[in-house]
This record gives sequence, C-alpha cells and structure tokens, in this order.
Amino acid sequence: MNDDSRRRESSTPSKRKDARRNQQTLLDAAAAVFVSSGVDAPVRQIAAEAGVGLGTIYRHFPTRADLVIAVYRHQVDTCAEAGPALLAAGPTPFTALERWVDLFVDFLVTKHGLAAAMQADSTGFQTLHAYFLDRLVPVCTQLLDAATAAGEIRADLDAYHLMRGIGNLCIGTESDPRYDARRLIALLLSGLRRPH
Repeated sequence: MNDDSRRRESSTPSKRKDARRNQQTLLDAAAAVFVSSGVDAPVRQIAAEAGVGLGTIYRHFPTRADLVIAVYRHQVDTCAEAGPALLAAGPTPFTALERWVDLFVDFLVTKHGLAAAMQADSTGFQTLHAYFLDRLVPVCTQLLDAATAAGEIRADLDAYHLMRGIGNLCIGTESDPRYDARRLIALLLSGLRRPH
C-alpha cells in the first residue's frame, strides 16, 4: 500500500465523522428554528443558525420534507438517548423524569408543527409516529419504573398514558402565548409524587 492510499483510508473515517457532526449541527439548528419560527421558517434562517451556507443544507436535505423528517427522527433519537443518561446522572429518578419530560415537551412543541407539515403524507406520518412510540415509550417506562422503585412516585400510571397526557397538554402552545403548558405539566408530575 502506498502513502497516498494510506492517507485516503485514514482520512475517510474522520470525513465521515465530520459529515455526521455537520449533519447533527444542522438538525439541532433546524429544530431550534422550527421551535421559534415554525416549520415554514426560511432555510436561510436555519443556515444562519447552523453557521453554514444554503448549499450545505440542500446537499444534506434536498427538500424541506427531507429536512422535516430528519429533524423529527433526530429529536426522537436525542430524547430517547437522554433518558438513560439523565437517570445515570441523578440525583434521583424523579429528577431524571422531570428533566426528561422537559426535553420531551421541547420535542412535542416542534412535533406539532412537523406533524402539520406532514399531514399530506399519511403513510410517512404513520411510520414516523410508530418510530416515536417504539423509541420513547420504553425510555419513559424505564424512568417511571426507576422512580417507582425508589418510592418517589405512585405506580398506577404507565408511560404511554403519561406521554399522551403531556402531548395533549402541549396542544395550542404555539398559537396561544398566554397558555403555559409547562406549568400544567409540572402539576401533573407533582400529582405522581407519593405522599411523605
């Protein structure tokens, strides 16, 4: 093997890692812009948030639908990965649950806009919704089980119902500035606490 082929082989993994990191940066920026400005926000606003040119976004995501789907999946994955990490970081399972719910609410605020943008493609939307349930219900279950085992919360609520309730409380947050879903969600979580 000559020096040129060695250099190409050693640079390929780092290029892939850089490309993945750039894509993560784009998806984080797009999610932030979608939360603040909605899914119809101009692509140039996402590019500015990510610190890249428009061409970079279109190279990764040729259409807005590609970007919307990628943001949705990225946020589901981020939320799923956060649960075990928060549980490990402590200080208590209930604190981990509260912090995870906060991330979940951030996702839901974006999700409502994403869902509206995808209503035309019902099959694609159903596939994404199944992905959402498959990835997030087990994580929420793990957090609830840990808080129950620690004696911090009651054991009479399952993850699906909690997530559905939180989702319902989030409806309308983007259209009514006087409505504070987080306040009601905090009350819901406090209602799970076991009396001392």
